[in-house]
Amino acid sequence: MSKLLYRAGLSLLALAAVLLPIQAVGESGSHGSDSVMARINHAVEPFDSTKIESAYSLPVKTVRAKETYQGGTFSVLARKGEIKRFRCSSCHNDKPMRVQDGAVLTHGDISLNHGLGKNQLTCIECHSVENRDFLVDKQGQKIDFDHSYQLCGKCHFRQKRDWLGGAHGKREAYWAGERVVRNCTSCHNPHSPAFPKKMPATYSLPLD
Repeated sequence: MSKLLYRAGLSLLALAAVLLPIQAVGESGSHGSDSVMARINHAVEPFDSTKIESAYSLPVKTVRAKETYQGGTFSVLARKGEIKRFRCSSCHNDKPMRVQDGAVLTHGDISLNHGLGKNQLTCIECHSVENRDFLVDKQGQKIDFDHSYQLCGKCHFRQKRDWLGGAHGKREAYWAGERVVRNCTSCHNPHSPAFPKKMPATYSLPLD
């Protein structure tokens, strides 16, 4: 009998530990001027989710995409801030190069593996010769690094279509509010874009 009373007492203590915080949150949420219920009670017009610009500010820089998708406008993660040696024109300019093996020192870590066989790309097929601070397509149109998806989509048009629709790529940080997605180069190394093949660390055993 004493064991039953002891267990019943523990159960009541556990229940109180759960209910008291919930009650405190409910009371503070119902009376606070910034609570959800207070905002609902003082609302003067119907809620329109399309007017939400942002659920909260992102800790990273974004830019408004130059294209739209079926749901309207959206933003992408900025790219230029992630390029360690940008602006490229600080070295690629009219000044003579006085450093021996300067290209190896600055770009020696780049392994170009983009395209196969005779379709292997070279630097100037994506980078503008006249202004290295920009990318360039086959028509000679300059493309900002922050909008690299415009260049990637020239060849990878199926992936770009899926990316615009949300089936390819990754949404960043939150779902409520403005749509913010990763740029192509947020996930893919532009010089060697294919993900390395790897076997799964674990596998599911057969059901039989």
